[in-house]
Amino acid sequence: MTTLTPAPAAKIQPSNDPLQLIDVDHVQFYVGNAKQAAFFYAHCFGFQIEQVCDLTTGSRDASHYLLTQGNIRFVLSSALTPEHHAAMEVAMYGDGVKDVAFTVFDAEKAYERAIKNGAQSAYAPRTFKDQHGTVTMAGIKTYGRVCHTFVSRTGAYELTKVKQGGLFMPGFKMIDGSCAPAGACAPQMGLSSVLAINDYNRKNPCGLKYVDHLVGNVELGKMNYWVKFYEDVLEFKMFKHFDDKDIATDYSALMSKVMASGNNLIKMPINEPAPGKRKSQVQEYLDWHCNTPGVQHLALRTDDELHSIAALRSRGVDFLTLPDAYYDKVWDRVNTMLTQHGHQAVREDHEAVKKLGILVDADDEGYLLQLFTKPLQDRPTLFFEIICRRGSQSFGKGNFKALFEALELEQERRGNL
Repeated sequence: MTTLTPAPAAKIQPSNDPLQLIDVDHVQFYVGNAKQAAFFYAHCFGFQIEQVCDLTTGSRDASHYLLTQGNIRFVLSSALTPEHHAAMEVAMYGDGVKDVAFTVFDAEKAYERAIKNGAQSAYAPRTFKDQHGTVTMAGIKTYGRVCHTFVSRTGAYELTKVKQGGLFMPGFKMIDGSCAPAGACAPQMGLSSVLAINDYNRKNPCGLKYVDHLVGNVELGKMNYWVKFYEDVLEFKMFKHFDDKDIATDYSALMSKVMASGNNLIKMPINEPAPGKRKSQVQEYLDWHCNTPGVQHLALRTDDELHSIAALRSRGVDFLTLPDAYYDKVWDRVNTMLTQHGHQAVREDHEAVKKLGILVDADDEGYLLQLFTKPLQDRPTLFFEIICRRGSQSFGKGNFKALFEALELEQERRGNL
């Protein structure tokens, strides 16, 4: 976000490792209408519409809505002028992820290290400050339209205080009628409807906790290029590798390498299409994203998959549909794997899992439950994954074939297979 006049970047206590990532600070979406998108994510996925930065708070070129749930922070941004870069990107790509931002100890030092490691600057360090504290931000470019912003915070804007409901950064105001710090309330624009949906979501939580991983789609032949980028620039390491033998059906395939930060806190799989008889989901994404790489999906973690999926379905979220035959084989496969490695069998009710259409997989560390939404906008691009881990740190390799077949049915319905 660049709507505020930046002050010179402030110095804070340095860390021994400038690229030590503390958390996913936030994920910024560029959308056509941030106010309306905020209500979509609040109604369908249970997010709190918490804060706003727009015309009513002094932002003249773009509006930004902060949505929160657990430790998830989404910033939905819309252009207010045709010259703003969000206007051009939404016209080209539709709604989607622009920025995956990381909290660090010192944003300026993290940026300098990344540039030294070979990154291309998205924007130089800038500090937004007021009497309550500072937020320093600096950005680097990554695949396609996406950038990574390093964020460091002081005073009232420290991440722990943001997690407790404090203001996101200078220029943002509380939207729900409270004032923290004093005098920081936004004008009551549409307040009654915001209060109503926020109150409903507090009483009827969907149970989404934090961002588990984010998946990027890149062009054929570019996966290894971006793997090296994350290794060299952000000092990530490879966590998992799947090839076209792992992720394939009779018609399509893709290859994927999962990159992880040094502390394994941040995981970012990178996908590229693989040759097949028909078009893969990655190629469909690229076709409808102006042949530009970008974030394909966000995996949102829950501690109770059955509750979260039931809650989201009740709100009208559309998920991929699996054939009943999937459940004829899954329990033997998963429970055999768990028994071989000394783990207890899947504890969730099998019939409830089947009724809700949830996928199950296991590895030597335990099992996971997952389900994928259909695209969240008219273009078949961005979607969400809802995932619950019971020990497993993998990505559902045993489900790839069933998942791809379900995706291909949707692609065929759209005329894109």
